[in-house]
Amino acid sequence: MTSSEQGDALPVRRRVVLTGISSRAWEHPADRGALTALRELRGFDDVVKAFFGMWNERGFRLTYLASSIRVDHRQYPRVYTLYTEAAQTLDLPELPELFVRQSPMIGGQAIGLDKPFIVLNSGAIQQLDDEELRTLLGHEIGHVRSGHAVYKTILMILTRWAANLSWLPVGAIALRAIIAAMLEWWRKAELSADRAGLLANQDPAAALRLLMKLAGGGDLSQIDTAAFLEQAADYDGGGDLRDSFHKIRMTAWSSHPVPVARAADLRRWIDSGEYARILGGEYPRRDDDRDASVSEEIKAAAASYRDAFGRTQDPLVGLLRRLGDGASDLGDWAGTGAARARTWVSNAADAAGRAARGPQARPEDPTPNGG
Repeated sequence: MTSSEQGDALPVRRRVVLTGISSRAWEHPADRGALTALRELRGFDDVVKAFFGMWNERGFRLTYLASSIRVDHRQYPRVYTLYTEAAQTLDLPELPELFVRQSPMIGGQAIGLDKPFIVLNSGAIQQLDDEELRTLLGHEIGHVRSGHAVYKTILMILTRWAANLSWLPVGAIALRAIIAAMLEWWRKAELSADRAGLLANQDPAAALRLLMKLAGGGDLSQIDTAAFLEQAADYDGGGDLRDSFHKIRMTAWSSHPVPVARAADLRRWIDSGEYARILGGEYPRRDDDRDASVSEEIKAAAASYRDAFGRTQDPLVGLLRRLGDGASDLGDWAGTGAARARTWVSNAADAAGRAARGPQARPEDPTPNGG
């Protein structure tokens, strides 16, 4: 019996509707700290949207309208039903447009600024059961609700600048430092969206299965969840210093954490009790978003980095611990990076505004948010 047939045989679960929930409820502390700081930069969103307007957001949507399938009650009705259920659970006031594009890979993406929409790969429909697909749709809804697209766009702009300034060592190094900091933020944004996906479907086993399928494909008949989480532990603490440097090389310029790390982080979030508290009604409300404190969120981001450095069994961090309090110092440095990133991005936004008024600013087609 397939996983889909097994799901059909089970009684329908009643999901808790998270009325009025703020995206802050599922945002990773490092993601939330950066977002709160960026939202405080008056006019920053307008500058980024001005850049995005050069790509013509309407034209970008038309590309998918022409080459993909727009989902509604007539086209991919199964997907549409799961989509509306995920949106209802996360109390999304208005459904973004949803498209399905031809791609064998499991995945999706959220695109756009003023009127974002979601694109789902056809491989996800073919390889995911209902619970897993609802989780993936909730993941993309989480990106939309957190406004990640606005801030991802600046990464595209800076990446283009870095390429154009590659002949100028000082300028390229400065831009690469900003890009590296923002990629670190984006990896935390993916962890946030994983939590949103879990809240949308409210089935931890399905959320972990989705990550397992991202790693190994759609057939889980010979895959074991406990063994997969053991892989995550081995990835975190196995090997020696050479492995630590390989992990740095693998992740430094990546927008997504590796699947085993995502699974381990989601499992820790569940075990922390935060997931159960949210289902019990203990979560921040959208009406209170305007009162969010930048300083408090930055402190929470720093604390999350300290906890991560204190928890990891990575050989390099272990060496720093043996040398003294290096791991704690490194955690403090990484945590306060959110405050530095705010200054960097503020300066980048000012430069972007000046460039937007010049004829030379012609960004390439944007790379949409990853799922």
